[in-house]
Amino acid sequence: MANSPAYKVRLGLITATVWDNDGFYSVDMSRSYRNSEGQWQNTATYSHSDLLNIAKCAERAEIWISRKINHAQQ
Repeated sequence: MANSPAYKVRLGLITATVWDNDGFYSVDMSRSYRNSEGQWQNTATYSHSDLLNIAKCAERAEIWISRKINHAQQ
């Protein structure tokens, strides 16, 4: 069974997925798009119009991780 993400945030077509690896957090960023058959796919290639949502998703992921780390240290 695959591990579930610890946290996910989506803005527009951009998604940040946070993974918890025993207290070490990593983040995957992806952009969704529809292929020629109309099926949803993901890519790690971004256009200029994606950059603001990437920054916002990264900030929200960082805030979530910081809260988790701070809560664990208390």
